[in-house]
Amino acid sequence: MTAEQILDHIEQYRQKMMVLASRSSMVDNEVVEVSSKLDSLINQYIHLTKNGCLPDRRALK
Repeated sequence: MTAEQILDHIEQYRQKMMVLASRSSMVDNEVVEVSSKLDSLINQYIHLTKNGCLPDRRALK
């Protein structure tokens, strides 16, 4: 997955988590699952950009 794809997924999961949390609670199982996936995606992105494998798109702006 490219850095751009990871960032797109991060945004999708962030939005999904916010919607779910607004309808239930932050400890709801589905919210926790989405949050865990979001954490994983963020870690992937950090790992890729920190190691210099992919440019950080924020640096390009």
